[in-house]
Amino acid sequence: MMELKTGTEQHANVLIELVFSDGGYAPELPVSAKMKERGALAWFYGRSSGEQDILIIGLGARARFSMEILREAAGSAGRAIQEIGKATAAVNPACLSELFGSVVWPQEAVTAWVEGWELGTYTFNKYRAADPQQTVEWLQLSPHSREEDAAAAELGQVRAASTALARDLCNEAAGDLHPAAFVARIRHIFANRNVKIHVYEGEELKQRQMNGLLAVGAGSKHPPAMVEIMYAGDPDAEHLALIGKGITFDMGGMNLKNARDLSDARFDMGGAAAVVGAMDMLTRLGVKARISAIIPIADNVPDGGSFLPSDVIRYPNGLSVQVVNTDAEGRLILADAILHAIRSGASQIIDVATLTGAVGHALGLKVAGIWGDAEFAEQFMRIGEQSGDRIWQLPLVDEDEELLGSPYADMANLASNPYGGANMAALFLRRFVDSKARWCHIDMANTVQVPSTRGYKVTGATGYGVRLLADFVCERIAAKDRGGIS
Repeated sequence: MMELKTGTEQHANVLIELVFSDGGYAPELPVSAKMKERGALAWFYGRSSGEQDILIIGLGARARFSMEILREAAGSAGRAIQEIGKATAAVNPACLSELFGSVVWPQEAVTAWVEGWELGTYTFNKYRAADPQQTVEWLQLSPHSREEDAAAAELGQVRAASTALARDLCNEAAGDLHPAAFVARIRHIFANRNVKIHVYEGEELKQRQMNGLLAVGAGSKHPPAMVEIMYAGDPDAEHLALIGKGITFDMGGMNLKNARDLSDARFDMGGAAAVVGAMDMLTRLGVKARISAIIPIADNVPDGGSFLPSDVIRYPNGLSVQVVNTDAEGRLILADAILHAIRSGASQIIDVATLTGAVGHALGLKVAGIWGDAEFAEQFMRIGEQSGDRIWQLPLVDEDEELLGSPYADMANLASNPYGGANMAALFLRRFVDSKARWCHIDMANTVQVPSTRGYKVTGATGYGVRLLADFVCERIAAKDRGGIS
């Protein structure tokens, strides 16, 4: 982990210049307008070993500058400096007035920079030969030393570490993160935290009629489980349930997927990873909240014992569901988790899942979808713009529920037409939510991974949802303390 230094008189190997495409400040170097565009990067190497190298990072138009762009710049800078093996770096204080209108860094900017730097230099090399790559030992953001900078930097490190944890979980090979291994990892992560963990498995799943999870996991040699992490930083706070879909490998069940490369099927536990990462952050920070993290975990693979199209699953709320496609399995296990959350007394429920390919067709690959409680959705959208986990509200059209009809059961697990698949999945889940509970569903199937490295996102898992969920909790606590919400 890179150390943040302030007030040091040590000479940095690399001087970082941050420039706007239309700003007044520019280093005295032959920088073209193109080099100043958002995400652009240019090196000017020292003429001797003792002379500083200069790294220029473009921020784009001044009017569009945000903490997200600063995170991206930090990620690009950290990775570029690490790649050429330099040990120390400093941001040129001459560019600060242009950036912030001050010669000192705002606290949120320190946090954003450290967060972006740590995530941009993230690597997952568990399965690769050892790489003796030089890591950056220290970075100087400002020559002015302030105590509050250390606290802001520490917050950025916590945010990055929790997001990196979610990335690690997603990037794991499915053979090393099957359901039992995932349960063990969760126990290990929270072993010394102020939480209680209960794992429902085997006979207890049957007794509690978690029949969706039992059906989906029936084809795997690794039995399914439901993990509940109970955190009471404030036992008197309103009870929030965070639910994350944990399909450790999604082969589609008997509706077998047939793509040429199916290795990405291991990312189908991205929702669970987001919830684990968010709980990691919230418990590290000791927030005053009452949260149950509920994580249904299973493999969805074909076998002689797998559940079949035409099977009917009965849920303890009285609903029966005809399975028309075993690759629409996520909603079946989330239904169990929602019902468990309601039985546990949660009055607020957020579920997050890599649920449908349709959400990507609707929103592209950078913005997740959200359905449900309008106030919650609006808050998530605002937080997402700030944190970089962008999200957009999509509609729940009541009339479309008839498309989930079945001649043999109360409903089917897949709509009778191919349109609006992400909306239909949300409508399915809504049938399991108690009318007294406030609920939102987040479909992050399109944002769980990126195909190439850019800014602070590195090829593979993104850790999407960790900061989004944690910031949602923290913002509601802060608003309640101010008397803004009941």
